[in-house]
Amino acid sequence: MPSLDEIFKQMPNAALAYLKDQKLDEIECVIADLPGIARGKAVPATKFARQNTFYLPDSIFYQTITGGWGEAAGEGGFIERDMLLKPDYSTATAAPWTGDFTLQVIHDAYDRKDEPILFSPRNVLKRVVELYRKEGWEPVVAPEMEFFLVARNIDPAKPIEAMMGRSGRPAAARQSYSMTAVDEFGPVIDDIYDFAEAQGFEIDGITQEGGAGQLEINLRHGDPVRLADEVFYFKRLIREAALRHDCFATFMAKPIAEEPGSAMHLHHSIIDIETGANVFSGPQGGETDLFYNFIAGLQTHLPSAIAVLAPYVNSYRRYVKDHAAPINLSWARDNRTAGIRIPISEPQARRVENRIAGMDCNPYLGIAVSLACGYLGMKNELRPSKQYRGDAYEGREDLPRGMGEALGLFEDASELHEILGSEFTRVYSIVKRAEYDEFLQVISPWEREHLLLNV
Repeated sequence: MPSLDEIFKQMPNAALAYLKDQKLDEIECVIADLPGIARGKAVPATKFARQNTFYLPDSIFYQTITGGWGEAAGEGGFIERDMLLKPDYSTATAAPWTGDFTLQVIHDAYDRKDEPILFSPRNVLKRVVELYRKEGWEPVVAPEMEFFLVARNIDPAKPIEAMMGRSGRPAAARQSYSMTAVDEFGPVIDDIYDFAEAQGFEIDGITQEGGAGQLEINLRHGDPVRLADEVFYFKRLIREAALRHDCFATFMAKPIAEEPGSAMHLHHSIIDIETGANVFSGPQGGETDLFYNFIAGLQTHLPSAIAVLAPYVNSYRRYVKDHAAPINLSWARDNRTAGIRIPISEPQARRVENRIAGMDCNPYLGIAVSLACGYLGMKNELRPSKQYRGDAYEGREDLPRGMGEALGLFEDASELHEILGSEFTRVYSIVKRAEYDEFLQVISPWEREHLLLNV
């Protein structure tokens, strides 16, 4: 069993720098469940060194966002078998908002036969990345994180409102890219930067988006699993920074009815492992067949993957015409009205941007299904539609309109099931059906207002 000093040698420099000349008090052993919530246990550092493996019940992956359970346990029944959690020390990072010196470490889930738990989101993403590597391809991803800073809201019956800025006025909408608008949230942003630096994360930039109190953080491109880890950590980091300033950070896809929604745009490129070249660009810098195949894979298979990229009933409120969200799967160059955008770049940086994913999706699963769609396009040599020219909001709406329709498409997507793993797709579908069925039992204010005395 390794000592604490031996464990430290496997950790990133940022984690060690955070602990320099300090006593490590606690280690949080965390894992992402289906919604992307951090589950796990906090362990005193001295005990962590003595007990290098930990256990959690597999039922954490059957839990709905409301705390209920999907009947996904399988033939053995709901007996909550223990999973073996193994630490990935390369993910060790500070938890700088705590009162003592604490590290977080992401763990991977295994069964008692030492096989990966197939419905653990991080394992699903690893599975998809490995499929690429078997073809000699190294997938690269760069996520963009949109979120709102909102006033504290402890009453679910009340509408969510933008937070008060430092000027003493509520945040105003339609101030995209305004530096003054960013300055309104300066104290929160300062803490986000400080926390990110302590955790060893590199932020590519922060901008004001189109919504009132809506910000975007861009992360540097890299390995899909590492970037999913960062998004997983960043959600907690941003929430903690907001709480320090008496506001909430929310990653809901559509928290405020009149405002744009929040997306997790995913920029994809693929590197040839042998040559190091971008497979989307040819020797003379032109666009390759694989580039078009990847686009076609997104166009063909994203409708079946929407249930993962838009995982809640609220998610579908984001896909509204003229509200900075796509309504179809057209593709276009340098055109933000399209669901699939090709940004301006040099040939070596050529990439495909998936603008469909909501910020409410699990980052491991969102990246996994987006990569899976592109992979199927490349393997099956699919061809995309013609490039859309003009305002794509004038085109046909071809995204599922709600969670029920999306789940039906997901459940029938045999090719995606093969890529993601049939055990994962089974569990995911059952849990999401349970959530959706629960939602259908809720009587909304709209129904009471318009139906109570009128029908």
